[in-house]
Formats: sequence, C-alpha cells, structure tokens
Amino acid sequence: MPGVSVAFESVVERAYMRQVSLSATGFYRTPGIGYDRAKGRGKPFYYFAYGAAVAEVEVDGYSGMKRVVRVDILHDVGESLNPGVDRGQIEGAFVQGMGWLTGEELKWDANGKLLTHSASTYQIPTIGDAPEQLNVELLPNAPQDGVIHGSKAVGEPPFMLAFSVREAIRDAIRAFGPGGVVELPSPVTHEVIFHAVRSRTRDGESGAQAAQ
Repeated sequence: MPGVSVAFESVVERAYMRQVSLSATGFYRTPGIGYDRAKGRGKPFYYFAYGAAVAEVEVDGYSGMKRVVRVDILHDVGESLNPGVDRGQIEGAFVQGMGWLTGEELKWDANGKLLTHSASTYQIPTIGDAPEQLNVELLPNAPQDGVIHGSKAVGEPPFMLAFSVREAIRDAIRAFGPGGVVELPSPVTHEVIFHAVRSRTRDGESGAQAAQ
C-alpha cells in the first residue's frame, strides 16, 4: 500500500516462517552436445579454444637460474567482448602456468607431512618471474556461432601455453652438450636445471662457460 513501509528484517522473517525462498538459481544446458562413450562418437564440447606461444629463455650454467626474456602469444577468444580483459586473463593464466611448470614444487617428509605448505616454502611466481617482454595477440575474425556475441571463454586455456617456457628451457639445456634427449621432470626448478646442465658436460665447468 502507498505510504506503508516494512522493515527488511520483517520481510525476511515472514518469508522464512512461510518457507518462501528469497533467492533464485538457474542452470544453463549447452545445446547440441553429447557423447557416446561406448562408441567413441559425439560432440562433447560446444567449441574449443586454441592458442600458440613461443618463448625465449636464458639459462645460467653456473647456478641453474633461468630468465624468461620474451613470450609471444596468439590466442583464440572468438569475438572478444573486452580485449583488455581477455589479454589480462591470458597474461595471468600464462604466468600462473609458468609457476606450475618451473617453480611450484611439492615436497613431503618421510612421514608424509607436506613441507611446502606456506608462502615461504611454496614458490609461486612473482612479478620478477614474468617475461620481460610479453606480447599477446587475439586471433582476428574468429567468431563462434551460437554464443553471446561470438565470444569464447578465456579463463583457463592459456594456462597450458606455459609449456613453451618449459620446452625452451629444455632446448637451452640441450645446447650445453651433445645431442640427444634431455629428460626433465616438472617442475623444472633451478636445481633441476643446474643438475641437467652438469649432466651434459664433462666436468661442469665447460657447460657453465657455454652459458656466457
């Protein structure tokens, strides 16, 4: 009624006592997808997001330290709704992936207790670990049919592009010695790089000199 005011708390209490929900939820069912596991046929996803990355790194043979000099990324976001936001998502996901592949090592003691349980022991990437030059381009003229304004999700897919850094490190280590396979675990920490370089040189010193 006009001129009548009711306290919000009273409305909530009345709704609660009468079991009237004051919230609403909804679900989105992606159209046109389905997959037959037995036959191995179908379309399990509405679309795929694609990306490519090239990384340039420097490796110090004396210490095993690495530096990501430059990264170039081309990523498919469909028809971008906000290029600035999409580039930020791509950059953030890429650096997060770098941390996962080159620094974030989990360690346990003999009793199964996690030792890397805090910021002082679990090495997440910092601004100093980000590539000195990071170039991001969005794939042009790539709208996706059947979605809002032709856009694609961009939150997680760029995470995997950080494999370019890991493989660039592998190539750099290969340069310290003769050809062949360079076995690397993940994450490729500085300690891993150090020992991998030493394993490819006769006495370690020649490999260190090669880094200069």
